[in-house]
Amino acid sequence: MVSPILANVFMHYAFDLWMARTHPDLPWCRYADDGLVHCRNKQEAEALKAELQVRLAECHLEMHPTKTKVVYCKDEKRRGKYPNVKFDFLGYCYRPRLVRNSRENSLFCGFNPAVSASAMKAMRQSIRDLKLRRQTQLSLQDIARQLNPLLRGWIGYYGRYSPSALYPLLRYVNQSSWRGPDASSSAFSVTRFRPVSSFNGWLCSAGICSFTGNSV
Repeated sequence: MVSPILANVFMHYAFDLWMARTHPDLPWCRYADDGLVHCRNKQEAEALKAELQVRLAECHLEMHPTKTKVVYCKDEKRRGKYPNVKFDFLGYCYRPRLVRNSRENSLFCGFNPAVSASAMKAMRQSIRDLKLRRQTQLSLQDIARQLNPLLRGWIGYYGRYSPSALYPLLRYVNQSSWRGPDASSSAFSVTRFRPVSSFNGWLCSAGICSFTGNSV
């Protein structure tokens, strides 16, 4: 536990304080060695990326060569054409998505988060590692006791935004726990979530996002 704490303290010096001192007008967020900075246009984002590369080099760090990029937050109002219009951050994938306007009962394009493909892959692997179909000695209650803590955590975190994106995972859980001659033997059924409002924080108000990388 000491190493992550020290790394976080170091990044607070190398990045947080530097951003507050040199770019007080730009909103940003950081978790461990992953971060986002929100810029007003592409030129500002590219300039910041270059500055940040110099700053990290001064601290004997470097930006991740593939994860660090400038992303255009394309939505209904920002309709420009740029090569990068999505990014992953903390298990979520942010990209243009169809969002329902509940007041007008219509669809529009928003820049919204949902569980990322890599997070879904990791969750499916966790289910596979349980080898439920081989655990023939377990009752449905035993299987539920193994799965419930995992599902509660995943649904609580990844179900906060775009919960329907988790449906394929829940179907996979059903298939993995199926042991009988028909579907009635499945341990679980697909859960229906109460819809939550789409993410409309300051992330969506930014036109260009920069720096979604790791320090190495």
